[in-house]
This record gives sequence, structure tokens and C-alpha cells, in this order.
Amino acid sequence: MPVNSSLPHDWFSISDVREKIRATPEALTRALNATQARVGFELARDVRVVPPSELPRKPGLSTEEGQARLLHDLASIELQALELGVRTLEQFPEAPSAFREELAEVTAGESRHLGLCLDGLEALGYSWGHWNVHTSLWNVVSDRDSLLDRILIVHRYLEGSGLDAGESMLARLKGVRNPHPKPIVQTILNEEVDHVAFGSRWYKQIATEMKLDLSLDFEARIRSIASVAPHRERLAYDRRRAAGFTDDELTILARFSPHGG
Repeated sequence: MPVNSSLPHDWFSISDVREKIRATPEALTRALNATQARVGFELARDVRVVPPSELPRKPGLSTEEGQARLLHDLASIELQALELGVRTLEQFPEAPSAFREELAEVTAGESRHLGLCLDGLEALGYSWGHWNVHTSLWNVVSDRDSLLDRILIVHRYLEGSGLDAGESMLARLKGVRNPHPKPIVQTILNEEVDHVAFGSRWYKQIATEMKLDLSLDFEARIRSIASVAPHRERLAYDRRRAAGFTDDELTILARFSPHGG
């Protein structure tokens, strides 16, 4: 498919994270109006990117440093989610218009979540870039993905894992008195349920239109994704059900969880 050359400025080349947030509404408008699929995406960062294994050990959440590190890591994840949303819009202009409009709203939400994390980080006396970051979420997707691949990878697997991690974060923050981290994590977690539900609805609609066996297709795709992005957290069953996961899907996911669900 030809590259969309109508964009005079590549939003992905913006490295300053605050500038990227400010430029997101225009980027979403441009992406929604794109008529040609884009291939080839490169991220820009104003912080050092390293493999997750090279990130320093996380301090405990009883310290402000540990709370700041949590928000910094969460900001990095929200930034990648934001970029993945814009990428999907630019890569699949032929997707149903209702899907694209909903995805633009979801992506705008990721931008707002990123801003919340940055604000909370600064309220704790730290700044973006205090620690290195990874781009593991971004690296799971590919220009070879189909639309169904992308929906499952990003909105059901990666963001679904975010529901599990968010519930774990809230449990660990339960005794923390600092007013900054917990409301941010709670807000993001609550709204991410809707983001994952968006993926659940569209995955099932498109797979049904393609006459796929939903159970077999889901298990095959999850097996493939889990081989490159292992699931680490205990499943948040109630939140996942609220986000459109069936009991059969949760049983399949539990097979790939180190906790067995």
C-alpha cells in the first residue's frame, strides 16, 4: 500500500512529550482524514530508551521516589498507547468509519492519561526523563498486522494486561498516604475498562463478519502474542468481564498466566 505523503509534519518525529500531547488533536484529525495507508513508523524520544531488563530496580511505594517511578513507568506506557492509536488510524484508513471515530476518542483519552502521569510526576518533584524508558509495547506490533491483529494485540492483550497491572498497582498503593499517585492510577484504570471494551466489541464484530470461530481464533492469536509479550500479572477477572471478555476467553488467558489466572 502506498505511503500517505499528505502530512507536512510527522507527529511521530516529535520527541518532546508535552509537545506531542499538544499536537495530538491535529494528528488525530489528519489521521482520520487520511485516504492512503502509511507504512514505516519510527518513534522519537527525548529520553534514553533501553530494554526492560536494563531498567533500574523499582524503589518501594512507601517512598516518593518509588511513587514517582511508578508514574514515570505508567507515563511511558500511556505514551506508547497514544502512539499505537495514531499508528492504527494512519495504517488502516479503510477500516469502518465508526471504528476509526471511536479509536480517535480512545486515543485522545490516552493523551489525557499521559498528561495526568506527567503532572503527578512533577507534583512529586520529579520530571519526565529522570529514568530511562522502554518501547516494548510498540515493538509488539508490526506493519504486517491485519486490522484484526492490531485490535487484539493493542486493545485486548496489551490494554487488557493494563487492567491486571492497574489492579495490582491500586492494591500496592492502598496504604500510601501521598495524595498524588492513587487518584491518577484509579482514573486511568476506570477509563481503560472502556478502552478494552472498545477492542472487545470490534474484535468480535470483525471476526464474526469474517466468519471466524471466535474461540479458536482468539486462542491462536493469544498464543502467538504471548510468545513475544508474556503475561505477568494476575488476571483482573471482574474488570476484564466488564471490558467484554467472556469466561471462555478468560480460561484461555489463564493458560498463559504465570499465576494460572
